[in-house]
Amino acid sequence: MGQLQLWLSALEMGCFFGLLALAYYLVLVGAGFFNFAIGPYAMVGGLCTSYLVLYEDMNVWAAAAVAIVAAAGLAVVTELAVVRPVQRRSGGGELPALVAVAAVLFTIQQLGGYLFGYTTLPGQNLLTFDPVPVGDIVVQPATVLLLGFTVVAFAGLAAWIRFTRTGRLLRAVGDSTHAAGLLGLPVNRVRLIAFIVSGLLAGITGLLFAPKAGVSSLSGLSWALSGFLAMVVGGTGSVWAPLVGGLLLGAVEVFVPYYFGGQSHVYGLLFVALIFFAFKPSGLFVRRVRA
Repeated sequence: MGQLQLWLSALEMGCFFGLLALAYYLVLVGAGFFNFAIGPYAMVGGLCTSYLVLYEDMNVWAAAAVAIVAAAGLAVVTELAVVRPVQRRSGGGELPALVAVAAVLFTIQQLGGYLFGYTTLPGQNLLTFDPVPVGDIVVQPATVLLLGFTVVAFAGLAAWIRFTRTGRLLRAVGDSTHAAGLLGLPVNRVRLIAFIVSGLLAGITGLLFAPKAGVSSLSGLSWALSGFLAMVVGGTGSVWAPLVGGLLLGAVEVFVPYYFGGQSHVYGLLFVALIFFAFKPSGLFVRRVRA
């Protein structure tokens, strides 16, 4: 494999990690909470689509719509039935809610295995066309869709957060949930919107990435960890920060095993995590809270 093709693979992995990290970012900014169920939402997006196409003979676009709605629905259930009641009963404590969401992560994985099976299914392409040769590299249809969606998602959400009333409310609630409540802002509604948008984003991301290596009910945990690490590396100082973190991890994921072989990328990711947790826990871009 040539160097340019490797860089394309790194870009593809980086976009995937960055989109998952963006889903984390939305919930963190809008609800002040790390939603570790992001990975399982993405898994449902990819696995449900493949199952409906392969075993129920459903049109791929209809299957994708069902899967994306299912991912968003799980996000709504996570907020309304798990996070909000647990935080209310614990006086707003974060640790009980984090433990509850960890349970949600494994529950969704088991539910995915029960409904769709425990084998790895091939991902489904929303568009099929011949691979596009660009110089010395070949760009697959799934890559075109993933890269295009990454640009649209980041640019669209950056504009939404900056220029719309709902986006400004999202930032206000994220700056201080307590102050936003005292000012009479619709904190619960904003939190729910953050969860819904993150669920939609994760579901689409999962089904767009699934054609690269397939998807199984066990994909949720590894995707959750990858997205979380990308957000930690990028930080929360900008909507684009998760993409920077994702691209860095994508390069590690592709080039470390290329040069060192085997499962060395696992140690590479662990090394990056240790470096950032030890010396730059706030990430590359630090969020400044407005006074």
